[in-house]
Amino acid sequence: MVLGNKKLLHHNKLRMKVAIITGASSGIGKACAVAFARRGYHTAIAARNLSRLNETKAECEKHGVQCIAVACDVSVEADCKQLIDETLKAYNRIDVLVNNAGISMRAVFEDLDLKVLKQSMDINFWGMVYCTKYAIKHLIASQGTVVGVSSIAGFRGLPARTGYSASKFAMNGFLEALRTENLKTGLHVLTLCPGYTESNIRNTALTADGSQQGESPLNEGKLMTAQEVAEHMIKAIDKRKKVLILTPMGKVTVLLNKLFNSFMDKMTYNFVKKEPDSPFK
Repeated sequence: MVLGNKKLLHHNKLRMKVAIITGASSGIGKACAVAFARRGYHTAIAARNLSRLNETKAECEKHGVQCIAVACDVSVEADCKQLIDETLKAYNRIDVLVNNAGISMRAVFEDLDLKVLKQSMDINFWGMVYCTKYAIKHLIASQGTVVGVSSIAGFRGLPARTGYSASKFAMNGFLEALRTENLKTGLHVLTLCPGYTESNIRNTALTADGSQQGESPLNEGKLMTAQEVAEHMIKAIDKRKKVLILTPMGKVTVLLNKLFNSFMDKMTYNFVKKEPDSPFK
């Protein structure tokens, strides 16, 4: 009987799908982890805050799937390698890697401590690169999906967000190149740009000296929810879409920026100028 159970467990491991989600302690990352669990995926979730991460783990396990929580700072290469190693140890495969961990910033470049720009690149760009590097051969083996949770700021540079925009432009270029490299391997690469979404990222955004902003300049209650973003992401993975831009404002911004770049310089400047406590007066 025990032997039979072992065979069944082995059989289930061969059939199950596994998703890794970084930045899963809150916001889009947490919503994605729960959404994947609801779809029957076993998950490996990562973030720096292990206590909050364990809350996400408990929500995932309510759906009858396995979930491992790994304390991980994606700006540290060794942490990213450990995340992939722990996932393979638990499940022996990877089907989806969601590079979601990210940080924002809000300050004019002239006033900006360069450590803020470096931190933006280390987390948003290099964190994605590290995780993808250690997972890629396993994703190719499963003909799985790499997701980069990018931003409209990766298509349209935003004033007072030089570090954030730079990291997202870099992310978009990396993902496009990776997608093209793997045209013949079966690897799916999705660039997801949520637009303005209800999340914690603006509350934790860095100011000129690297301290946290503390309050969002936007009315979070009127934005797309993290749960909606998660559902759109999973549908895009199922359809193997290349790029997904969410929210009407995001789609219009990307289109107008292609057609009327100088006009969008003024529009974007004026939009940011209207934010509470904007650096532009």
